[in-house]
Amino acid sequence: MQELVMEIDGKRFPATLYDNETTHALMERLPMTLDMEELHGNEKFNYLDQGLPTKPENVGSIRTGDIMLFGSDCLVLFYDDFNTSYSYTRIGHIEDEDAFVNELSGGTVGVTFKAGE
Repeated sequence: MQELVMEIDGKRFPATLYDNETTHALMERLPMTLDMEELHGNEKFNYLDQGLPTKPENVGSIRTGDIMLFGSDCLVLFYDDFNTSYSYTRIGHIEDEDAFVNELSGGTVGVTFKAGE
């Protein structure tokens, strides 16, 4: 599986990916830049133009750095730990959680997603 790299304000954040149909479909769309909007002080999200294949599960808890899909078209980046009753499809996890949190705090953030080199 290829590596996913996210760039925020010139900083690179590699992610470890899950080997699933959702992740493969997302990787086929790269590169792309999205404006990720703030929600609840713990996540950034963007509704994609087209949905992705899903295999949702009740994850129980979210970890800082999780990358998930809500429904079939809402890409979510989490920057805080919390418990949840919602179901998500797992995509991956950011390796450098602390630096990632610093870049995501605040309002809307532009994020470029691309395959690792």
